[in-house]
Amino acid sequence: MRLRRPVVLITGAGGEIGHGLVTRIAAAGSPIITLDVNVLERPLARLVAREFTGSINDVGLLDRILAEFEVDRVFHLAALLSSRSEFTPVAAHHVNVEGTLNLLEFAQRQGESHGRPVTFVYPSSIAAFGLPDPATKARAARVREDEYAHPQTMYGCNKLYCEQLGDYYAKHYKQLSADAIARVDFRAVRFPGLISALTLPAGGTSDYAPEMIHGAAKGETYHCFVRPDTTIPFMAMPDGVDALLQVASAPRQRLTRTTYNLTAFSRSASDIREVVVRAFPYATIEYRIDPKRQAIVDSWPADVDDSAARGDWGFAPRYDFDRAFEDYLIPTIRERYRR
Repeated sequence: MRLRRPVVLITGAGGEIGHGLVTRIAAAGSPIITLDVNVLERPLARLVAREFTGSINDVGLLDRILAEFEVDRVFHLAALLSSRSEFTPVAAHHVNVEGTLNLLEFAQRQGESHGRPVTFVYPSSIAAFGLPDPATKARAARVREDEYAHPQTMYGCNKLYCEQLGDYYAKHYKQLSADAIARVDFRAVRFPGLISALTLPAGGTSDYAPEMIHGAAKGETYHCFVRPDTTIPFMAMPDGVDALLQVASAPRQRLTRTTYNLTAFSRSASDIREVVVRAFPYATIEYRIDPKRQAIVDSWPADVDDSAARGDWGFAPRYDFDRAFEDYLIPTIRERYRR
């Protein structure tokens, strides 16, 4: 009888976070299987032990994976992102909530099968917050995980509920006696605006930062869709990948919660414009406010308190504001258009 093989499962592996995770985990020697609705790019596919193409809502496909592999870690990246979720809220709920529930049940069954908890890492979002007005945002300062959890977008609602689903599976699901062992070790991180130098902005609500650089590098006029004073926390993509790996490997006994805030720097749109214009002196960056997106960003905190992540599992981003733009984003994007 062939035994199931122990592996790491990454859903949504074809995205930018997925690329970074696959590369890093493969380099460490851990076998990986992936699940994505699209076929992976060939260089990435070469790094994985098995590539499954399909939906996280395909329960039959998840059953096949369960039968063939012993999954001890899940990185659940697959999601319908914020902008699209606002236009298709029912589809967003179907993918983001029902899909996550399918994966949590999959992890529960895996844990029951091989007798130890499955580590389930979930990237949540700053969209899980919802401050009622700009005045409250100005007073709130650094917001903790359990404050202002009243999201104003479908994506934020999905993310907050899935954090709570994960907490339920980790602490309460099938816990019928005091000595019962949890089968899902759920760990979520609330990402701020993630900025990547390697992928094109896809129209996300926090994409005005990378869009400024791409517009300047191409010599095109860019119309920023938020006010100059708009401020939210950000993080460079390499730090986001590092954070997922760090929280996944942290000893369970050191974790004081299931969901953690993360941030690297918090700056206004005008601060970002200033550093981009300094790098591209002939750049034209103007403001053309999109009321709907402005309202969404106004509901997010200007900064978050990530002291729990720093204290519990040593989160320490490498890229502050200056280094993120001057050493990572601007040089990489500039070289992209030179080529």
